Amino acid sequence: MSPELSQKLSAAVERMPAFPKSVEKILALTRDVNSTPKDLVDVIDKDPVVTVKVLKVVNSAYYSLPRQVTSIGHAVVYLGFNTIKNLALSIAAIGMLPKENDSGFDVQQYLLHSLATASIAKQLASKVDNADPMDCFIAGLLHDFGKVVFAQFMPAEFKTALAISAQDKSSLHTALRATIGADHALVGAMLVEKWRFAPALIETIRHQRPDDFKDTDMIACVFAANQISKRLEFGFAGNHWIDELPASLQKRLGGNLDEVIASLGDLAPVFQEAQVFAKL
Repeated sequence: MSPELSQKLSAAVERMPAFPKSVEKILALTRDVNSTPKDLVDVIDKDPVVTVKVLKVVNSAYYSLPRQVTSIGHAVVYLGFNTIKNLALSIAAIGMLPKENDSGFDVQQYLLHSLATASIAKQLASKVDNADPMDCFIAGLLHDFGKVVFAQFMPAEFKTALAISAQDKSSLHTALRATIGADHALVGAMLVEKWRFAPALIETIRHQRPDDFKDTDMIACVFAANQISKRLEFGFAGNHWIDELPASLQKRLGGNLDEVIASLGDLAPVFQEAQVFAKL
């Protein structure tokens, strides 16, 4: 990569907003084995925006709870510690998305794809030994965030890459490297490094291509979840190309892409939940 391109990408990443303080604290809780539901409640209660949006989703028809939930404490009781953490992190990611951009990138469809990928990655974590479901959810949620950087700060080049990928159904990674000189995996990794995420999560977002693959359980879960979301058309994030699972990944997850999809059962509820979250 040329010094000029490196500087341009770094400048774009620096223009992205920081994660809200409350979400940084929630992320810290996810890494603390001694954290309690009360710790989570205390953090969310101090952020009125997150509180209102969590309660909006919890009280939606999707969850059909027997009574109106009016506090984060009760939300945790009804839906569980991890569901509320996932919801709070999703709210933060959604809050950083631009309302519009000049590249023609459909942010709402991108969001559906990301939310579905996150939930599927969390499910796949149960198939492997060394992947934390929460970390897989976060990595799945943020795996394409480099595209958001391109859409906002390099819209003309990104629009060209999207058109190339759409025209011949080729990999968006390849089109971006041809038009910009770097793909969204690299820029996404730069972004989550700026946000001080754990090294394993940065690595997972960075290594998403079969030709640049690292054989870890978390990468296996997120890579497969991404392909599954594309195959089942759970949203759309601009990449028409669907990769088959590499042999090492098939060994970890117990089969090829179609076999892994079959092993997960009915995934319609995953997409329904993504649609609920995306309306925040």
